[in-house]
Amino acid sequence: MTSSQSNDPTAILGENLTRLLGVEKTALHRVGARRLERLAHPPKAAGASLYDAARLDALPAVKGGEDWQCLSEALYFEARGESVKGQFAVAEVILNRVSSPLYPNTVCGVVKQGTGRRYQCQFTYTCDGHKDVVTEPAIYTRLGKIARLMLDGAPRTLTGGATHYHTRAVSPRWARSFPRTAAIGVHYFYRQPGAQIAQN
Repeated sequence: MTSSQSNDPTAILGENLTRLLGVEKTALHRVGARRLERLAHPPKAAGASLYDAARLDALPAVKGGEDWQCLSEALYFEARGESVKGQFAVAEVILNRVSSPLYPNTVCGVVKQGTGRRYQCQFTYTCDGHKDVVTEPAIYTRLGKIARLMLDGAPRTLTGGATHYHTRAVSPRWARSFPRTAAIGVHYFYRQPGAQIAQN
């Protein structure tokens, strides 16, 4: 007498479970370890820990493509002396511009808009005539982490959808007609009237 597995529900269940686990293993492998780490430990929605320097410094160093490079450099040359919160706020402005139809639709396009005309650019460091040299690598590494978090979808809640900022030391003409949305560190933040921001 021979036994058949066709009437044994545990045999079919075991086969299905083995097949399902194989599919899951393949899918997780495709996602990659770095992405899994971000999924397992996403940035806190609004907590202060997102803006904590020690937390940022504990994260592994990151790299990225052209937009990551442009955002990291912009943060370095525009906001490296700011608090971590202020650095995130400057990143918000750049990404808010990317999300607005009034500006280029890439980070590099936004950062380099007007470059080539002395003091006619959107971000002064790109047209002030000075060579852009990173002299503080540890700060640049931290700013690269901020750039990565922001490009990966960290919340943009600090500036109220700001598209512009300036330091407290200056008073540009446009600031008289743009509503101020925030004051963080040494910067004031403003939203350009009519700028529709597609939030992440």
